Amino acid sequence: MIDVQRLRVLRAVAEHGSFNRAAAALRLTPSAVSQQVAALERGLGAQVVVRSTRGVTLTPAGRIMVGAAESVAAELAHAQRQVGELATGRTQLTVATFTSGGRLLLPGALAELTAAHPGTVVHIREYEPEDSLPLVRQGAVDLALAYHFDGPLPGRPGPGHAPEWTALMDDPLGVVLPLDHRLAARDSLDLAELAGEPWVLGCLKTEAYLRRYARRAGFAPDIRGTTTDYFFARSLVAAGLGVSLIPSVALTPEIPGLRTVPVGSPAPARHIGAATLGHPRARLQVTALIRALRRQAAAWRERPAG
Repeated sequence: MIDVQRLRVLRAVAEHGSFNRAAAALRLTPSAVSQQVAALERGLGAQVVVRSTRGVTLTPAGRIMVGAAESVAAELAHAQRQVGELATGRTQLTVATFTSGGRLLLPGALAELTAAHPGTVVHIREYEPEDSLPLVRQGAVDLALAYHFDGPLPGRPGPGHAPEWTALMDDPLGVVLPLDHRLAARDSLDLAELAGEPWVLGCLKTEAYLRRYARRAGFAPDIRGTTTDYFFARSLVAAGLGVSLIPSVALTPEIPGLRTVPVGSPAPARHIGAATLGHPRARLQVTALIRALRRQAAAWRERPAG
């Protein structure tokens, strides 16, 4: 019989890449983590990790067991919710979301959901996608409203069940400029035209995205400020600190004295969607929430220009 606690420890080792970091996350000693992994290996008759000075990597057997650990964690979380629902008589739904997408899509979608399913208790947790998607894999949240740029979904890849992705909308990024800027009257512009401009950005991932595209355009951006809030970034643009690259859903409320100019093709964009585990016993409320999110996204796309 495989010990669930040992699977939990192995999953933490795989996530953090070392016994020491896994021990800190689990509030155990590194020795205890090592003993748990060694006991798992003895029980399996197979090595699950390779230890080196650079950290810990999984063997093929280890990858299989981490996949099993993900599935077990999700099943246990699902069972815990079911027991809680038996005790309360009410369905519990946990949703993770990033800030700007949640502000745009969730209020209307949740109003629709709770009107159709009034016994549902909804819990909202604010996370960036690299944190919320692993929680979906673990069964800790039922749905994550998340985004990615032009690469794969963020979050640690692994052998467990990958979240199912339902695309909701594209969120183009535009350049926010002061109204008196030399390019503010343009219908669109290329990033190369902003090679000499100072930048202020409202998200570290947007900074990485800008640096990648600026490199393709032949320049290194002069980053004067980084924040974790797009409204603050736009406020700094209005104060004359620089220009910014902002997703369209983060352009409200308006700030006087600014104009957003679209970036020419290929236009940079965030791809917003809903991640779920695709559990064979997925609840009616999760499906209903995805439908409501789709309607909210469609309403946003069809809104009048300006």
